[in-house]
Amino acid sequence: MLRREKRFIWIISIGVLILLLGTNLLTFFLTNIIKIETDGKIVISTEEYNDLLQLEQKYRKSEVLQTYIEENYLEEIDEKKLMEGSYKGMFSILEDPYSLYMNEDEFKDYMEHTSGSYIGIGVIITPGEDNLITIVSPIEGTPAERAGLKTNDKIIKVNGQDFTAEEINDAIKVIKGEEDTDVKITILRKYKSGEQKEMEVTITREKIRQISVRSQIIDNNIGYIRIISFDRQTADDFKNQLEELQNKKIKGLIIDLRNNPGGLLDQCTQITDILMGEGTIVYTETKDKQRQYLKSDKDKIDIPVAVLINEGSASASEILAGALKDTNSGTLVGTKTFGKGIVQTIKTYPEDGSGFKLTISEYFTPNGLNIHGIGIEPNVYVELPEDIEEIGVENLENDTQLKKAVEIINDKNNQ
Repeated sequence: MLRREKRFIWIISIGVLILLLGTNLLTFFLTNIIKIETDGKIVISTEEYNDLLQLEQKYRKSEVLQTYIEENYLEEIDEKKLMEGSYKGMFSILEDPYSLYMNEDEFKDYMEHTSGSYIGIGVIITPGEDNLITIVSPIEGTPAERAGLKTNDKIIKVNGQDFTAEEINDAIKVIKGEEDTDVKITILRKYKSGEQKEMEVTITREKIRQISVRSQIIDNNIGYIRIISFDRQTADDFKNQLEELQNKKIKGLIIDLRNNPGGLLDQCTQITDILMGEGTIVYTETKDKQRQYLKSDKDKIDIPVAVLINEGSASASEILAGALKDTNSGTLVGTKTFGKGIVQTIKTYPEDGSGFKLTISEYFTPNGLNIHGIGIEPNVYVELPEDIEEIGVENLENDTQLKKAVEIINDKNNQ
């Protein structure tokens, strides 16, 4: 009898389950899938109709304006360029120099720059708050550096044509060109005295092969590593060259981040992890206060570290410098950094090859400092002589910042 009751209950349960599933599937089918075609018309749900109506109202003005321009503008107009203009407008209205839309050619050029090899003059630029194209830094060993371009110079003309920060992508197109050809760059340089001077330089374009890490030993037992930027190979190159220096029994390490415009965050954090003990390297925070922490383990090198910084040290360079300063893992020497404390994501639109860069979060040093627009102050402030033309080991005698770093390392070893 008990078995019969169990069997009956089991049959009833299966029946109810089938009934419920059938009802839900029918409801889903009627409300979400079925579109009845009658006399050339499609019948949809009220919810779908309201969604479509809102979508039409949202984009009606854009369609009206585009149609009016196409039908009435005096000159012929490329519809594709007109649409690109609307996409660029969405990003320009943000008034964020680091967020921008790029068409297929622009996006390809941008990704080419991050790969570390391209034809150009070798300069990192950004839209300035004064609406002028601002040099973050010339890349070491490139035509731009040899021509004397400096951090915070403003590019106002290229080949005699005026450009503003809003036209930075157009300026880049003119700056780039065929290898071994010349381009004329007009810059506006502001001096500490307040004086401004306009000057024109002719620079020969060449293939920029960016070597991101260089190292050698100075003062007999101090390792010196120059990090030019943080690209895809920087962390591995740094580890290899640090190992070579350690095999030579160095007793201190100087890391030169001067005029390093930044680059890939993961490369920066891998290097920072080697230099500091267990703790937070950096954390980012989105608009809805979601935080992501990047951590370092307890392993670190056991020698004194000094880090050279200046106004051309930006972004990832500032993350490394800020982490070492806040955790007392190294001594910062030089002048205040550039002050870029925000993070961008890069996305591509695969259907047409275009892409965009958008600021999605800001970052904070281990002590919770956001340095955007402010920069990081060094532990030991040292200015370079104004007439110095070369920095680094090759000009150690006149490089006052590097000389001070050597002195600090030696003092720590003698304590």
